[in-house]
Amino acid sequence: MNYATHFLRLKEELMNIVKASYGKAVELTGGASLRIINTYGTQVVDLWAWNKIDLNEYLSVEATRVWSQKLNPQLGDTLVTNMRNPILTIVEDTSPGIHDSFMACCDQKRYERLGVKGYHRNCFDNMLDSVNDLGFVIPNPTLASLNVFMNIAVMEDGISLATRAVETKPGDFITFRAEMDCVIALSSCPQDIVRIQSDIENKPKDVAYEVLEQEFNDVGIKSTWVPNYS
Repeated sequence: MNYATHFLRLKEELMNIVKASYGKAVELTGGASLRIINTYGTQVVDLWAWNKIDLNEYLSVEATRVWSQKLNPQLGDTLVTNMRNPILTIVEDTSPGIHDSFMACCDQKRYERLGVKGYHRNCFDNMLDSVNDLGFVIPNPTLASLNVFMNIAVMEDGISLATRAVETKPGDFITFRAEMDCVIALSSCPQDIVRIQSDIENKPKDVAYEVLEQEFNDVGIKSTWVPNYS
């Protein structure tokens, strides 16, 4: 299915839209899945997730790196919370598989440091506003998001990072299965100064999403890495 063509033809009739530079939050029951579609192929999407029953438990990209022993998650990987419980698993990914867990989301202070005068829409506020729209108040909001489709490369020295443009194509998508009842916030990143979206037109774009009841039983929960020194 060509999701880009589908989106452009039918707009919001068949899919939900996260408007460019804005956010959206959704509730997922355990076993349901959320598909994020990069409609135009150039958009970074910041993602957060919380245990719906206890919002003090949230997706931790730091704990996920320990769990998977990977710099960034890939297809089949399980993402875990600050309490080291599985919360999401990547069950589909038609993109090149380039995502980022290093960079903090953008906020007002970030844009001020970049020389912006006055208010600039940002992922942190999008996250807060979107979950508030669902009636939730996040007790300990964090800048640490999973940056879906974002292209941050580790350089040859193993220390330096390079910020590069998205490498997805129109219609690429990634699907996350919920491993618990959760609240997920998405932000169609408003960044239009640092070239994270495109080297040609670094302009935020709409993205689409779908909530699926399909469980993707062929992809299991991946257990944590345990060293074997024997």
